[in-house]
Amino acid sequence: MAREKKANLREDGGHRTVSEGAPPKAGWAVLVCELLVEDLPKSLAFWRDLLGFAVAYHRLDQGFVYLERPEGAQIMLCQRSGSWETAALERPFGRGVMFQLEVASVAEIVAALAAASWPLHNGPREVWRRWGDREGGRREIAVQDPDGYLVMVAERLGERPLGST
Repeated sequence: MAREKKANLREDGGHRTVSEGAPPKAGWAVLVCELLVEDLPKSLAFWRDLLGFAVAYHRLDQGFVYLERPEGAQIMLCQRSGSWETAALERPFGRGVMFQLEVASVAEIVAALAAASWPLHNGPREVWRRWGDREGGRREIAVQDPDGYLVMVAERLGERPLGST
């Protein structure tokens, strides 16, 4: 990775400076997705600055960053090198996959996306879905990251008995 790209992985402007880091503060998630990305600094800026993830650790020499959110969500970003590609990788990446991220406040992320002039794929919207014998409500948006991965960002609105609309 170029020296300038390495520098872009560091946080500044009142934020902590990222070193090699440490394991995730919430412990290791039992399933973590690793996204292959075209431009690691650009993808990191999206996931960190707009979706609110923090760098747990990184291996800059390998083009790799492990991210986490306070609620416990974790994701890995890896600069494409051809090593893990099992077939041709064409944009948008992740076709047929949508990552769901539960957060405390969708409004904060909508504000960050708007400030960055980042378009929403859809939403915000309020949705109530059946969860067994009740309904669960969520406020949701969907947004694509720089490589076209679709991310559903949602906050829980609570539960209610079926038919109580």
